Amino acid sequence: MKVVLFCGGLGLRLGDGPNAIPKPMVLVGQRPILWHVMKYYAHFGHKDFILCLGHKSGAIKDYFLNYSEAVSNDFILSGGGRELKLLTQDIEDWRVTFVETGLNSTIGQRLRAVREHLGDDEVFLANYSDGVTDLHLPTVIDEFNAGSFVGAVVCVRPPLSYHAVEIGKDARVESVRPFSEVGPLINGGFFVLRRSVFDYYKDGEDLVVHAFPRLVPKGLLLGHHHTGFWASMDTFKDKQALEELHARGDAPWEIWRRDPRP
Repeated sequence: MKVVLFCGGLGLRLGDGPNAIPKPMVLVGQRPILWHVMKYYAHFGHKDFILCLGHKSGAIKDYFLNYSEAVSNDFILSGGGRELKLLTQDIEDWRVTFVETGLNSTIGQRLRAVREHLGDDEVFLANYSDGVTDLHLPTVIDEFNAGSFVGAVVCVRPPLSYHAVEIGKDARVESVRPFSEVGPLINGGFFVLRRSVFDYYKDGEDLVVHAFPRLVPKGLLLGHHHTGFWASMDTFKDKQALEELHARGDAPWEIWRRDPRP
């Protein structure tokens, strides 16, 4: 199943100066978060990727054109450094299509721009490329295929450190609870889509803003509530949190390390 990855946004919440790198290229450990997302899908057998490029796309292209398997894999070096034998590899069986989809395009416009690259696939996967999870992906796909859905979105509660406060009469506080326990579910950025989704939004419109509300009244949008680990990288604080988990060897999204077979 093909995986469409939206990699063209500006990533303003992470800061965007003249020398800034695009958000998908921000490192978590030794690899960019885009790699972590792709590695997640590859773990479940989905290795045909379509990258929707935009802002500073050259950095993403250069990364893969000069990809070094030795960075994240064990290897044997011999012959005075002249011979390198990789013991494992990451992307040898990946297929990656790079498509320029515009500098200021919406997600919906980027998706339309790669429509021809979907081939004859009736169902495909899509992702914002800035979030990681321990979600068991086959479960969501099975739920989607079991119904007549056009789209599926993984729903999560953001792990915010804020607290929700309920105020009653006379301005008396009635409860103080972590927002992650009582806050609303949000779009987690992991999608399963049927190609007929293109019939539900026009050129220039967006996927989530325009297409999804049209699917809802018809019962064509599946929401999968994931209660496990999920995190997105929108701010430097988010990046630091992911870096700390990775540095401790406690990265919940690296399911390929815990279970080599999905």
